[in-house]
Amino acid sequence: MRSYNVIMLPVLFLSCLPSSHPPSFSLSPCLYHIWFETNVSGDYCYVGDQHCIARQKSVSRRKCAACKIVVHTICIEQLEKINFRCKPSFRESGSRNIREPIVVRHHWVHRRRQEGKCKQCGKGFQQKFAFHSKEIVAISCSWCKQAYHNKVTCFMLQQIEEACPIGAHAALIVPPTWIIRVRRYQSSIKSSKKKKRASFKRKSSKKGAEEGRLWKPFLIRQIPSPLMKPLLVFVNPKSGGNQGNKILQSFMWYLNPRQVFDLSQGGPKEGLELYRKVHNLRILACGGDGTVGWILSCLDELALNPQPPVAVLPLGTGNDLARTLNWGGGYTDEPVSKILSHVEDGVVVQLDRWNLQVEPNYSLGAEQDEQQTDKVELPLDVFNNYFSLGFDAHVTLEFHESREANPEKFNSRFRNKMFYAGTAFSDFLMGSSKDLSKHIKVVCDGIDLTSKVQDLKLQCLVFLNIPRYCAGTTPWGNPSEHHDFEPQRHDDGYIEVIGFTMTSLATLQVGGHGERLNQCREVTLTTTKPLPVQVDGEPCRLAPSVIHISLRNQANMVQKTKRRTSLPHLNEQSSALRKINTSAGSGSQQPVPERLRIRVSRISMTDYEALHYDKEKLRQASIPVGLIVVPGDSDLETCREHIQRLQEVRTREEEKTAKPKSLSSQKLSPKWCFLDCKYNTEHLNYVSEISQEELFILDPELVVMTTVGTSPSAMPDLVHSNLNQVNTSINHYFICLSLISLFSSSSGETVLHRAASLCQRTICHYLVEAGASLMKTDLQGDTPKNRAEKAHDAELAAYLENRQHYQMIQREDQETAV
Repeated sequence: MRSYNVIMLPVLFLSCLPSSHPPSFSLSPCLYHIWFETNVSGDYCYVGDQHCIARQKSVSRRKCAACKIVVHTICIEQLEKINFRCKPSFRESGSRNIREPIVVRHHWVHRRRQEGKCKQCGKGFQQKFAFHSKEIVAISCSWCKQAYHNKVTCFMLQQIEEACPIGAHAALIVPPTWIIRVRRYQSSIKSSKKKKRASFKRKSSKKGAEEGRLWKPFLIRQIPSPLMKPLLVFVNPKSGGNQGNKILQSFMWYLNPRQVFDLSQGGPKEGLELYRKVHNLRILACGGDGTVGWILSCLDELALNPQPPVAVLPLGTGNDLARTLNWGGGYTDEPVSKILSHVEDGVVVQLDRWNLQVEPNYSLGAEQDEQQTDKVELPLDVFNNYFSLGFDAHVTLEFHESREANPEKFNSRFRNKMFYAGTAFSDFLMGSSKDLSKHIKVVCDGIDLTSKVQDLKLQCLVFLNIPRYCAGTTPWGNPSEHHDFEPQRHDDGYIEVIGFTMTSLATLQVGGHGERLNQCREVTLTTTKPLPVQVDGEPCRLAPSVIHISLRNQANMVQKTKRRTSLPHLNEQSSALRKINTSAGSGSQQPVPERLRIRVSRISMTDYEALHYDKEKLRQASIPVGLIVVPGDSDLETCREHIQRLQEVRTREEEKTAKPKSLSSQKLSPKWCFLDCKYNTEHLNYVSEISQEELFILDPELVVMTTVGTSPSAMPDLVHSNLNQVNTSINHYFICLSLISLFSSSSGETVLHRAASLCQRTICHYLVEAGASLMKTDLQGDTPKNRAEKAHDAELAAYLENRQHYQMIQREDQETAV
């Protein structure tokens, strides 16, 4: 079997420092291998025998969660010598080639063991004695997970530079091209002017200092698409024993590591702030119900609109909210790929959230002596699942206090359950909650239920928002036979009030239900003695209080569907995603136009200082520069290049015709900039986000000249090209569509045919980008590619053949869609 070394794709930087957490959005080195301790013994050190410096088998090893290579801890620095880097998770803002980063390329990795089948030949990666083999049997991509045999018949060298489709979960993955590391703010032309000249967005220098403090090292620039559902994953590693750490590593393998967050490293707020402007965002909370509530509270604090829906991967025990949304009561080693598919296909539903307002019960006066352990506030002021007081809260409080006093005795899930059972039994024998009904007053929507609570001698009172309670039981039951109550829902704006006696609590685990008291929108609960209460599992002993319960809002949640629908096939070309027409149910998000025709006008500093308060007057005072046609996803830096080329073409035209210079053709000064945009951030601002019709530029050295016979409002002609002379300065952004389709009646050749015959590569590139057909033939049956071959320009012919193949694929895709 023949094998060869694969050249790895270039990435930004490599950090060899060990890391056991997801990459942080800070000013640390650009890229980390994300190392975790591992005890695998079958995988050889990735650097190979030539560079491996470990001489003993007992040397510790580390495994990268993002690309799954295994190396000895002391061999990590050797990765630089073999030029292997982890898959890139973001891009630098200083990249000059703005068009290139749109494409995500494969990240090929050598594998000595590989599951599945070769994508090329369809055969498995079987090998005798593979456990101890040092031979590289497969080459796989860390992004799309495609794998090939390590031989020339299956994997070809040209595949190294191919664009990567990112795999089956492309709709959920945040491409590294979206995440940009921002250079720190530097003063621009506007701040270097005289102090009397105000900057574009600031009226004083104080704002500049504020910007420095609020500066963030990363930002997200999304390429909108109705198919994309970018996912943020928040993992609580403390939930479910060691399950959290395993889940953390698995998600970093399937997704971009910078969309996976460890909640023990600062909570969810940082990630939510970074991705707050991303459309169609979804969130996956990996942990218990408390983790979900934490994330929902952060979403409330940030006031995201629309609020991204939250899916749940339950870890640990309980998980009543996860059960309600069909995610189950716990994680049972289900494949992560399957979980991601369920998150993508899940249905968005609403979840009522309820406010808890607590006030001291002043009506008791000074008769009650509060103990030091009594609280005057609840541990949470919002609940998603339930709020209860009485027997269940007392058991939970006993467990909570015992665990805080002796945490070393509560490190086993089985012991915890046994302690719960013992505490419940002892509390039952002591009857500590039998007098609950004598010390509470309940008013639901103005109806006093106190007498009913006392008649039933309830020992536990629950205000339930979801159907599940106490690890999966259904205390509301099915009230279909009773016309007084409706079936329970978590999105109807009503809360269910349920009471329990010791008998009904005992039958709850075998399908019984509690005493249905009311379904209401508001509750006023008054307590006359310190009582144990719990809010979504967080207990405390509350001093005599008046508690008001009212609807807060509705949160968007992802409910798991029973069946997985077919997976959408994403085109490998990012541009294809931008061409997809938005369906009626895609919300307010609009597709990016393929091309934008933008009017460009410039403003003098004098006019700006005098009229900056009135946009309409400022528009009237502006001087037209011209019209540019740019791709819909262009940034302002690209627009700057087109404006400068437009100026150069107009200047040459006027010199040839000896016409007097107009205001529109007056040369721009080297210090011109876009209105309300700093020069060093032009590459970070898409023109479609600012305007799709007009752009204004500020020229501080503009001298307004009066020229007889010219009108500042007249828009100049845009086609400045001599097709007969095949002028190499022609720019494809100024080519009109009618010019592209022109052909000679005598020879049948198009403009592209003529340019290919003359080996004008630049013009051919511009014509193809503008939409010229590569499949039209002249009277001799030659395509532009054939013309290039006859002109003995092999590189141009190869380029035209590649673009012709791409046009054919696009035509097939359009016909299939129709």
